[in-house]
Amino acid sequence: MHEYSIVTALIEECERHALANNANKISRVEIKLGILSGVEPELLKTAFETFKLEGICREAKLVMNIQPLVLSCLTCGETTEHSERSVICRHCQSGQTKVLDGEEMLLMQLELEQA
Repeated sequence: MHEYSIVTALIEECERHALANNANKISRVEIKLGILSGVEPELLKTAFETFKLEGICREAKLVMNIQPLVLSCLTCGETTEHSERSVICRHCQSGQTKVLDGEEMLLMQLELEQA
């Protein structure tokens, strides 16, 4: 389950930001999670709840914004959003598409607290 290593890296990044901002607590972690990122949201949430217990994120709430797949069709020129994992253009059924968004996982925002 690669979600464990992803969460470990996420928590380390959160800790770096907290340290750089003289914070001793993180109360909220907001991420953008593309549907083509290869990350399963429920497994990520479980991993976060498990690994956050021993560090600065122990009371943090994880907020996941699921990013739909955004495609640009190289055949008809249309841009479409997909909530499913399909790279076929809805307008012309072409498979000649380019992914514009929905492949990555990004740390978007942290709520930090100082004592």
